[in-house]
Amino acid sequence: MNKNKMSASLAENMKYLNNYLSVDESFDIVYRVIKIGGRNACMYFIDGFCKDELMQKMLQYFMDIKEEEMPADAHEMSKTSLPYVEVDLKDDWEQIAYFIMSGVFALFIDGYDKCLLIDSRTYPARSVGEPEKDKVLRGSKDGFVETIVFNTALIRRRIRSPQLHMEMLHAGNSSQTDIVLCYMNDRVDHAFLDKIKERIKQIQVDALTMNQESLAECLYKKKWYNPFPKFKFTERPDTASAQILEGDIVILVDNSPSAMITPTSIFDIVEEADDYYFPPITGTYLRLSRFLIAILTYFMTPTFLLLMQRPEWIPSGFEFIMVKETINIPLIWQFLILELAIDGLRLAAVNTPNMLSTPLSVMAALVLGEFSVNSGWFNAEIMLYMAFVAIANYTQASYELSYAIKFMRIINLILTAIFGLWGYIAAVVLLIVAIATNRTVSGKSYIYPLVPFNLKQLSKRLFRYRLPGSRE
Repeated sequence: MNKNKMSASLAENMKYLNNYLSVDESFDIVYRVIKIGGRNACMYFIDGFCKDELMQKMLQYFMDIKEEEMPADAHEMSKTSLPYVEVDLKDDWEQIAYFIMSGVFALFIDGYDKCLLIDSRTYPARSVGEPEKDKVLRGSKDGFVETIVFNTALIRRRIRSPQLHMEMLHAGNSSQTDIVLCYMNDRVDHAFLDKIKERIKQIQVDALTMNQESLAECLYKKKWYNPFPKFKFTERPDTASAQILEGDIVILVDNSPSAMITPTSIFDIVEEADDYYFPPITGTYLRLSRFLIAILTYFMTPTFLLLMQRPEWIPSGFEFIMVKETINIPLIWQFLILELAIDGLRLAAVNTPNMLSTPLSVMAALVLGEFSVNSGWFNAEIMLYMAFVAIANYTQASYELSYAIKFMRIINLILTAIFGLWGYIAAVVLLIVAIATNRTVSGKSYIYPLVPFNLKQLSKRLFRYRLPGSRE
């Protein structure tokens, strides 16, 4: 028997497959020998992946087939005698094993040289609900889940066009993780699309253990030291659908409840769904305020540190910002300790059981707030500005962008503390260079339409306009 192809002998096929799948060691790989139309047959499936009611009906149908009604080959069987929609024929062992491990019901019949693959699988999945991170004040409340078929259906529900293509690929030698590329065939950059496909096909990893992050690191290996994100992640199907309609590519990875959007500029990352669920004036205000707050989170603490070094630069009438109490610990160390402490609190909040989150939050606020100031470790002004920075970081939906700004802010604090004004200027220049020299996955400018300059597109990025075709 060809090692790569199955034979027409059921006994040989069962011997090979039982050994290849180690069915005697794996309790969840189930096989059962039955009679279909006077012929011996064997079915393989993964326990927990098949629909029980459907399997029962299929078995009843197979056992009712009479010998004279039995088709001559697998092709005829799939066309005339299988009362199911999703049926495929395969004779390659690697493909057959892949489908079985994916949850597809495999049927081998003695005398047939091809396997009948019946896609009757169902995956354990949570209900479609609003994502915890990408919440909106107004708009749809559904979100992606870990099952990739549900996610593609959520997008199909919003884009009912034959131009919407969803192409399935796989990555990972052991995991064989499903990856779906979603795009509008008449709007996507096909050269970039082909490049993404080729990169996915060339991925040589054992498994995508971290799902989308593993895929992102495989797709974009250049300038890993630049913290500004190259992909936009969203758990909202309406956001993903909008980006698809704009000609972008949305990448869905099985077992991940979010979508990767590429190519992505910094203006794409700052945008949120709330900008479009409100009228143009409100949407514009929300967008501009988000831009302004992002700028403040970067400049506030380094500027305050610089002014404390040069009090004579404080404008008249703003002398109240000066630190009044005794400074026991240098301001730079206070800022750096609080930057680390905020992330520590965030990690603690993630791992805190829900029943304990409220009392522990109150305790943290009292101990780390009032007592840390009274004890002399921190000054009240430092606590105030770091509290603003910590809260303002949550105005950005992108964790990656928030941490990129955080890293650049820490660099600014350190350089300002060491070199004063020149360190402050150098840090700002470093920020501009990091953003300006960053490139999207497609190789285009990260700050388009600012560079290359396009006034019309820049205006659309900054201001929320009425939808095209809406009446005056």
